[in-house]
Amino acid sequence: MARTSDIEKAAGALRAGGLVAFPTETVYGLGANAENSAAVARVFQVKGRPPTHPLIVHIGGAEHLGGWVEDVPATARLLAERFWPGPLTLVLRRGRRVPLEATGGLETVAVRVPDHPVALALLSAFGGGVAAPSANRFGSVSPTTANHVRAELGDAVDFVLDGGPCEVGVESTIVDVTGDTPSILRPGGVTREGLEAVLGCPLAVHSTSRVRVPGQHPSHYAPRARVVLVEPEKVVAEAEIAQELGHQVGVLLPPSFADAPVKAHAVVAVPGSTAAYARGLYGFLRELDQRGCDLVVASLPMEEGLGLAIANRLRRAAGPRSSE
Repeated sequence: MARTSDIEKAAGALRAGGLVAFPTETVYGLGANAENSAAVARVFQVKGRPPTHPLIVHIGGAEHLGGWVEDVPATARLLAERFWPGPLTLVLRRGRRVPLEATGGLETVAVRVPDHPVALALLSAFGGGVAAPSANRFGSVSPTTANHVRAELGDAVDFVLDGGPCEVGVESTIVDVTGDTPSILRPGGVTREGLEAVLGCPLAVHSTSRVRVPGQHPSHYAPRARVVLVEPEKVVAEAEIAQELGHQVGVLLPPSFADAPVKAHAVVAVPGSTAAYARGLYGFLRELDQRGCDLVVASLPMEEGLGLAIANRLRRAAGPRSSE
């Protein structure tokens, strides 16, 4: 776990316009001073991220929203009171402190309060907002340990705060609260059911929207290996056919088929708990890459609870690559 001296060094790096990788409960973020346009631009450069893809501004608490957003509607206050700190990002009207570089040119801003002691300590020591996407190359598998960050970004990051493995393992849920009706723009660590229980109304889940937010690119969260999605009962057969055709096949084996023998290069048994699956998903995909797989066969979980976020990440991982 990060020491106080490490947190002070990281805060100093942010003040100096540097980039700091830091842990949250979801994934590791690549952070810059949200008010420093040059530092924010460097985040995009290091990630290879298109400049039109907004970043999330991390703050230390709902009481710090002033200046970062133009106004806080009642719906946003209700959700913040219930889910912050936590894996929920709210899309609000951009305030004067947020440069357009951080929002991809939009007049909206995505804001959240992370639920991780190291992240909160960093935000407190820094005393401002930290704009941060996940600490990896654009479109690839998100990092859930400090070692993932070091392996992928290396010296491009000025300081890496190690806070251990991430507890949730998939990114935050993004909710647009700028209109009359809130909607989910990206499923994540806060479930749709949990949000609906607080708001007392059903929420739509949009794969695309008028408001650009992180995670809506067709190919995202993707390992080097190509990902193929099939029905759970077809995973074993699909994997064995691909293996016979000469692929080095990795399998994410559904819980209901945990005891099934599989002729494949590498097999990862998916946990029966969706919370455990979400926590391990990105690590599983990285492991299959490291074991030399060129094809991953998987199936979607039931799209309820955290299963909705897992299914979203797998669909994006299986999306068309830019070279196609």
